[in-house]
Amino acid sequence: MYHKKCRAAVYPGTEKKPVFRTMVTDQQVPWETAYETSPYSPNNYTAPVVLAKPSWADPEDPNAVPLKEYEKRAVHTRIVRDSQGFPLNPMGRTGMVGRGILGKFGPNHAADPIVTRWKRDAEGNICRDAPDGQPILEFVAIKRNDTGEWAIPGGMVEEGHTVSATLKKEFGEEAMDTMQLTNNERETVRELIEQLFANGTTVYKGYVDDPRNTDNSWMETIAVNFHDNIGNLTSRFKLKAGDDAGDVKWMTIEPGLKLYASHLDFIQRVCDRRGALSP
Repeated sequence: MYHKKCRAAVYPGTEKKPVFRTMVTDQQVPWETAYETSPYSPNNYTAPVVLAKPSWADPEDPNAVPLKEYEKRAVHTRIVRDSQGFPLNPMGRTGMVGRGILGKFGPNHAADPIVTRWKRDAEGNICRDAPDGQPILEFVAIKRNDTGEWAIPGGMVEEGHTVSATLKKEFGEEAMDTMQLTNNERETVRELIEQLFANGTTVYKGYVDDPRNTDNSWMETIAVNFHDNIGNLTSRFKLKAGDDAGDVKWMTIEPGLKLYASHLDFIQRVCDRRGALSP
């Protein structure tokens, strides 16, 4: 399989002043395959916000990053660097070098909480797809401000934070707007999230075909499903989009569903595990 979303012509976030990728066909993606129109000369782009050297970004020289730091980042994939010290995307060419909007060379780690429940009718019965009778799931989805696409409410794992803490934090901030709640309201939401997130099922961990990826920087994630089988906990959720989301809602998982990056793949894995209708 070849990554596709990270080979779109225009790099995300540059639509007003487009930054284009060099075209890479499926056959040209693997590093071991010779680039047909040799030499391979991808566009070089690192976003101004990254070049401003925020605390979460690497130095411009990849060799300034200690080897131990690269080894620490290699959670899901082995990092291979070229002769100049630049890490190479493990899935192959993307048509762009540099870091794009991503702060770190090599893997940039995220965590994606997939909160689900069974879709029910007015009488409380689980809705099923006819004629196969498969139960139908709903999941909490946010609408991304940057692309306008619906997505899982995930986020970046910050330095010193655990994946578990990130899953809870991102869901609270993006889907329940905890930053705008009073202390008492925030504590109530925290308790609900703690109960639901006490037991999760990891459905994926590894490389993500993300539109922000470049030849030198890419996204990796852990996607965890938190399922409310009865619906008692999620019925008490008051969904409200945070600053990073344009909207939030319970979205029905049904054929034709379209989502950001590789999120549809994660949803498919949840459906397979739950025996639910596939998107």
